[in-house]
Parts: sequence; C-alpha cells; structure tokens
Amino acid sequence: MELQTFRLPYFAGCRYFQRRSILRRQFCTKRSGFSISCSYSLDKDPLIEKLTDARVIYSVAPAMGHNQEAHPESYLRVPAIVSALEKAELTSKFRGSEIIELQDFKPASLDDIANVHAKAYVAGLEKAMDQASEQGIIYIEGSGPTYATATTFQESLVAAGAGLALIDSVVMSQPGMLVAASNCSQNPPTGFALIRPPGHHAIPKGPMGFCVFGNVAIAARHAQLVHGLKRVFIIDFDVHHGNGTNDAFYDDPDIYFLSTHQDGSYPGTGKIDEIGHGDGEGTTLNLPLPGGSGDISMRIVFDEVIVPSAQRFKPDIILVSAGYDAHVLDPLGSLQFTTGTYYTLASNIKELAKDLCGGRCVFFLEGGYNLDSLSYSVTDSFRAFLGEKSLASEFDNPAILYEEPSAKVKQAIQRVKHIHSL
Repeated sequence: MELQTFRLPYFAGCRYFQRRSILRRQFCTKRSGFSISCSYSLDKDPLIEKLTDARVIYSVAPAMGHNQEAHPESYLRVPAIVSALEKAELTSKFRGSEIIELQDFKPASLDDIANVHAKAYVAGLEKAMDQASEQGIIYIEGSGPTYATATTFQESLVAAGAGLALIDSVVMSQPGMLVAASNCSQNPPTGFALIRPPGHHAIPKGPMGFCVFGNVAIAARHAQLVHGLKRVFIIDFDVHHGNGTNDAFYDDPDIYFLSTHQDGSYPGTGKIDEIGHGDGEGTTLNLPLPGGSGDISMRIVFDEVIVPSAQRFKPDIILVSAGYDAHVLDPLGSLQFTTGTYYTLASNIKELAKDLCGGRCVFFLEGGYNLDSLSYSVTDSFRAFLGEKSLASEFDNPAILYEEPSAKVKQAIQRVKHIHSL
C-alpha cells in the first residue's frame, strides 16, 4: 500500500497570506448574514481530497536533542508512541489515506510564539542557547525541573509548529469552512500532535514544569488569528494543572479553559474557585480531583461538567492538552486512569466536537512518563478516533485498582457545577 505521508510546504511564517490565496482559488462562497454556503467540489484539489479522506492526521516532533539523563520528560517518549503505533498498524504505512502523518511542517515563527509569550522571554531563551552549547545542560526555571540543551529553542519551535500545521490541516479538510459559523463537513479528521517538550505549564513570561512554549495556547491564538475560529474550547486532562494555559487566557472571554487534575499536585494551582477574571470570568473552569479518582469519576465529570460547559460556550474548535500521566501506572501522579479511560475520553471528545463545532479537534501531547502506559494509551486514543474497538483490556490490569473516592468526587463535581451554574 502506498505510504500516505505528504509535505505541506506552505505551513510557514507567511501561513496567513498563503492561506488567503488558497481560499480565493478553491472556494466559492455566498454570504447571508452569518451563514456560509459550500459550493466547492472536493475532487478539484488532490490535497484537499487527501485531507477529507483522512480520519486521523498526526505530526511527530520528538525533540531528540532536548534530553537530560534520567529525567522523566525524556527523548524516549515520542519514539515509544510511534513504535507502538507502528506495531498496532495504526500509521500511514498500514492504513493508507485513513491516517496521514504530516511531513516537513515549518517551525512556529517568533511572531507565533509572541502571540502568547513575552518577547523578552523568547529572546532570552534564544540567547541562552550559546550557554547551553558550552555547558551541555542549563536550567531555565529557578526551581530546576525545566532544563535546556543547545537544541531546545529550535526544537521547541518545531513542536509548536507541528501543532499549528495540524490546526491548518483540520481546517483545510473542510473546504467550505471560511468562517466559524460554517459546518460544511461534520466529520473532519482528528489531529494529534505527538510533540515535546510539553507546553501547558509554560507561563507567558517564561518556562515551567518541563515546559518551554505553550503549544496548545499558541495553537489557540493561531486558530483565532489565521482561521477566524473565534471561540476556542480547551480541555486539559493532564494529572497536573495546566497553569500556563490558565494564565494565558484568564481574562479572555473567547477561550474557555477547562482543567481536570489531581488535587494538591504540582504546581499547586488550579483551585476550584479560579474561574477567570474581568471579561474572562466564567471561562476558566478548574476541577481538582482527589487522589484515587479514575474511570468512573472521569465518566461522570465528562457528562456533568465537560459536556454542559462546552454546549453553553458553543466553540468553533476544541483543543486538548492530552496528558497521559493520570494513568494508574504513571510515576508522577496518584490518579487511577486506565488505557480504557483514555479511549473513552478520546472517543467522547471527538463526538463532542462533531456535535458542537463541525468535528474540528486537535490533541496535543502533554505529560505521560511511564513509556508503556503512555504508548498504549495514545495508541488506543487513535483507535477511538477511527471508531474502532478498544484493545485496552490487553494492557489494563483491574487487579491493581482500588475503590475510587466517590463521595469526595461527587462533592467536587457538585461544587464546580454550583460555581459555574451548570
């Protein structure tokens, strides 16, 4: 079977102007108030046809030069996922046009990064690469967990660029989608950025918690500025609170940030009463879950908190900070998610995007430090995107699970529902 990877050379710093040219060539639109009618024939453009045939589009940015010996956020993480996908025959090589791996995407531009991060931080990090070249490893956060090597700056740009390319691809798979109000295709491919360094801890003024640039936050701004997708809904199910994403949009009414995370875990932020500020009040939802919360808890959270929040917000695209460190086998958390939990989350989020925003949805890898549970869980997420049966039972071991703290979980859910009038 022909290998279905292809190159997208136009995903560069001048994405916006090139995309406008593409849209002028390819689409014929008719405006009536806020509605857009679709009249473009997909068979006229082979690139668009490949994108619309795909069910999953993914990008790989493993940052092989960004590594510290024995550090949990190691250069082995993304290759472990890619190997598991190959073994499961869930790659372009085995699935043809159903699964597409993006090739030769461009790094994010400095302007892309500056849409979220302070220019002084970006410039300072770039300058620090000389020091990293001399010393091998430097620490770019005072508390020590965020390190940098000589390649960190460039590889972080590549990671962010991989996410932007997926946003572009998911939007391009809907050739009638010129504005957010249009839902011409209800089943576009789901995107997954298999990238590192992760991003959700990186605050606007600097790095934090293994994270250098806020990949999902940068992608959210890109979706708004380049594609006119004004209302962005971000779900973060990492075991740790995504404080960087939280801070980036805390006063923004057009980006809804919803985080579930282990109560009391690093970095100690994400309290239930942190709901946004000013115009953004109400568009930040934090739900700290007690240690031991697992599959049952997350199913209830999805139905009673995530779904009604998204329905009320009416997003134009859903982005996901997909942290796999809430898995029961992960060394850095104390929740009890299983591979089956992640399959259910991936499947439900895909359906939620289909119901609310024409299916536009992109996942971004965040945490996950047990290579086996990480790779199995991402692989099963791919199966969920494809609508295929979960194979989580081949990996999960119910015997290691213990009773979830259902009373505490129920109390937390009721409190967050009351605060947000859900």
